[in-house]
Amino acid sequence: MDPTTQPFEDPLVPPRDEIATTIDAIYRHRMTTTSGGNLSILTPEGDIWITPSRVDKGQMTREDIVCVRPDGAVEGRHRPSSELPFHQAIYRAAPEVRGIVHAHPVALVAFSIARQLPRVRMFRQSHEVCQDVAMAPYALPGSERLGERIAESFAAGARCVILENHGVVVGGESLRHAFQRFETLEFTALTELAARGLGEPRQLSDHQLATAQNAERMPTSLKLLEVSTREKELRRELAHFVRRGYQQRLIISTEGTFSARLASDDFLITPYRAHRSGLTAEQLVRVRQGVAHTTGRPSRAAALHRAIYRRHPWVGSIANAYPVHASAFSVVNAPLRSRTIPESYLFLRDVLRAPFGRAFDQPESIAEDIDRDHPVVLMDNDGVLVVGSDVLETFDRLEVLETTAEAILQASALGPIQPMPDEAIEELRQAFLKD
Repeated sequence: MDPTTQPFEDPLVPPRDEIATTIDAIYRHRMTTTSGGNLSILTPEGDIWITPSRVDKGQMTREDIVCVRPDGAVEGRHRPSSELPFHQAIYRAAPEVRGIVHAHPVALVAFSIARQLPRVRMFRQSHEVCQDVAMAPYALPGSERLGERIAESFAAGARCVILENHGVVVGGESLRHAFQRFETLEFTALTELAARGLGEPRQLSDHQLATAQNAERMPTSLKLLEVSTREKELRRELAHFVRRGYQQRLIISTEGTFSARLASDDFLITPYRAHRSGLTAEQLVRVRQGVAHTTGRPSRAAALHRAIYRRHPWVGSIANAYPVHASAFSVVNAPLRSRTIPESYLFLRDVLRAPFGRAFDQPESIAEDIDRDHPVVLMDNDGVLVVGSDVLETFDRLEVLETTAEAILQASALGPIQPMPDEAIEELRQAFLKD
């Protein structure tokens, strides 16, 4: 299946195609196994379309998806998933739920067997997207009792439910929303597990969450601007790297902002909450002189990106991203030391840190801190900020940042980190950074 295919619904796409596309995305990102997990959609007619029992998730096609009619009749060439009873129970308990994802991603399984809940308040987007998270007591897979216990959590308002010693069930008003919650919750769990090796992960207060939620939006205009050949090429390049960032798990489906400069106060940026896996050049928002020209909404990071572009003519591209290992450093007080190997220092220099909230209410102060020797900022409880002279350099720097963070976390299990000495750093600067 095309790796850029978007795992969410389209009003004209049949449920069987939507499910097949989404299970393919989940399997490709190793968030389920060949035999594990199941997805379903409840249609307005009352039909439940669901993944089949005992069919390879890595090879599933639209023809494999099963339809269960309201009277219980089954249509399809396979039996429905053995977990059908809990899907039915959830739809009865929470009528607004229209899509369900059940899977066994490693990090959430870890929480299920430790019988703990991921801390969704580590990130504003995790809190907004996942909402209430609950734990359902263990029951036999496929049993009516399991369905009852999960349904109780959904009836109480939870939309993400960890199953004791089992996995996770996530619901949404569509399969798209369920997938977004599922992916965001797994990102949160992975990040927390990585962060716990560094220290105690911070959580955001009600005030901090409100600050992010109530941040001033950039004004928008429906006026069409003339599109130059350069803009067309830049749109194509930027959209490509956004999709690639999603494939590399440097961003998640609804969070992660990339931008590229067109002129002194004119740039392209990703739209708010558009699915990153299939982002097109046409979806990118153009921001000129502080006004977003779009039929949708620009990313909430647009004001921050504008402040950086206006202050630094050498910056040609910016990324706010959420790679798991670098984001782990953003939720603890441990510094991310770049003086590990030559490539890390040359690409990252010395990594800055910005307290949560400054990106929303003091974007100019972050722009002031950035320079050529400080192109990377850990944003407390908000991932990372990376700048570069063009899109390729920014993306390359982001990848180096994530691999460096992962290497530091891996090395910590072996013993104390041994950074390069000052004389080695000076030698690198003289050889490569004299200009």
